[in-house]
Amino acid sequence: MSGQAGLFENLATGYVFLADQDQDRINYLRNILEFIDYSVEIITDYSTLAERLTHYDEGNPLTVILGPGMTEKETGELVDVLENATTKPAFFKIRGDNEVAAGVRPGPQFLGILSLPARYDVLLNMLHKAQIYQEQQAGKKTGKRPLELFRSLSGNSRATRRINKLIEQVADTEATVLILGESGTGKEVVARKLHYNSSRRGKPFVPVNCGAIPSELLESELFGHEKGAFTGAINSRQGRFEMAQGGTLFLDEIGDMSLPMQVKLLRVLQERNFERVGSNKTIHCDVRIVAATHRDLERAIKENAFREDLYYRLNVFPIDMPPLRERVEDIPVLVNDLISRIETEKRGSVRLTPMAVMTLAHYSWPGNVRELANLIERLAILFPYGVVDVKELPEKFRAGFTVAGETGELPLVNMQGDEPETVVSVPRLPNEGIDLKVHLSNMEMGLIRQALDESDGVVAHAAKRLNMRRTTLVEKLRKYGLQRSQEPSGF
Repeated sequence: MSGQAGLFENLATGYVFLADQDQDRINYLRNILEFIDYSVEIITDYSTLAERLTHYDEGNPLTVILGPGMTEKETGELVDVLENATTKPAFFKIRGDNEVAAGVRPGPQFLGILSLPARYDVLLNMLHKAQIYQEQQAGKKTGKRPLELFRSLSGNSRATRRINKLIEQVADTEATVLILGESGTGKEVVARKLHYNSSRRGKPFVPVNCGAIPSELLESELFGHEKGAFTGAINSRQGRFEMAQGGTLFLDEIGDMSLPMQVKLLRVLQERNFERVGSNKTIHCDVRIVAATHRDLERAIKENAFREDLYYRLNVFPIDMPPLRERVEDIPVLVNDLISRIETEKRGSVRLTPMAVMTLAHYSWPGNVRELANLIERLAILFPYGVVDVKELPEKFRAGFTVAGETGELPLVNMQGDEPETVVSVPRLPNEGIDLKVHLSNMEMGLIRQALDESDGVVAHAAKRLNMRRTTLVEKLRKYGLQRSQEPSGF
C-alpha cells in the first residue's frame, strides 16, 4: 500500500505558514508544530500572505493556518488570488475566543477549524488531512493518467493472477466467454478487459443487462425494430447487436433471460444474422459475445429454466470469478485503486490506516467488490481528506475483529521451561490457528495504549516506559493510526 506508507512515513516533512498576530498563540502553535518536526514560518502581516504563497518553493507540502483576526472577506480574497496559482495549500483557521464558527466553512481547500488549546489527535488528524489533499493536488500536477478501473483486475492473490492469465490467453481470440460468479465480483470488469486487450478494442463495447429489461422488450433491445412494428414504435431503432458491430456485446445476467428469448439468441449465435422486429431484411452481425451470470446455469438446466444447447454455445471459455472473501489479499490494492478513482473523479479523498485495512480483511463481504467500493465512497464523504482508523469503520465491518487490550485475550497453557523441572505459562494456540502477524500487532498496540494512558498521553514519557526512542514511538503511532481522545494541551 504505497500511498498509505507515504502518508505515515513522510508526515513530518511539511511546511506550515502560520498567519496570526497574537504572539501567545504563535508561540503555542509553533512549539507544538516544531516538536513534531514541522517547519514553521510566521506571517503577522495578512496583506503579504498571498504574495508569499505565490512565491513559495513547492519542494515541501504546504499547510496554512489562519488566525481568527483574519476576516471572512480577507480570507475570500486570499482564496481568489490563489485560484489560478500553481500552489494549492490546505487551509485551516483558528477559532476565535467568542466565535461559534471561524468565518469560513470547510471546503475543498478549507479543510477545518482549529480550536485552542489544541488536542493531539485533532491537530495530527488535521495535518494528515492536509497531506492527503496535497498528495491529490500533486497527482493532478504530474498529469497522471486516469485510473482505468474497468481495464484492470487489481490484486496480487493467486486467484486474481489466475484470472488475469486466463484473460490474457483468451482475449485476442474470437471464443465466446462465459463469466460466472456472485454479484459484485467484477464480471463486467473482466468483460471490459477482454475487449480492451482484443483486436476489437477500437470498436464498440456494448453492455446489456438481460435481467433488467422486460422479456417483451428485450427482443427489440437486442435486435432493433422498424417504425410501426408495435404500438409506440414511432421510429426505426438499431438494436444492441447492430451497435456492437465489429466489437463486443456483453450480455450480463444471461441466466435471467426468458426461454423464448433464449431460442432467438441461440439462432443468432449459430447463424450470425438476425432481423429487426417488424422487418424481413436479414442483417449480418460481426460481434464477439461475452456473457455473465450469477446463477448456477447447470442447475437451471435441470430445472428447465435455461436451455442446455444455449449453455454449451456460451460456455466455450468459462471464467469463474471468486468472491472477495476468497481473495482478501487483494483488499489493500483494491482500496488504493478505489480511492484513486474517487480522486480522479474529483469527489474528494480519504486514507485508511493499515489496521483499518487489516480489519476489512476479516469481513465476509457478501456484496464483494461492489460493497467495498460503496464503503470507500461512504468514508470519503464522512471523513473528507481524513484518515480512517478501525473505530471509524461502520460497526458491521469490524464485527468479529478485536483490538488488543480490549477483548480477545488468548487462554494460557503450561509448558516446560528452558531450565529442567520448570514450567512456564504461555498463550495457547487456538485449534483453528492464528494470524501471528495480526496478533503481535494487536499486542503491540495494546501495550502502546497502556503506556500512553499511564503517561497521561505524553509521548516522551510513554517511550521511556516502553524503552524506545520518542521518534520510534511516534512512527508506531502513525503506523497504527493511534490517536488520543483526550490530550494535554502542552503535549
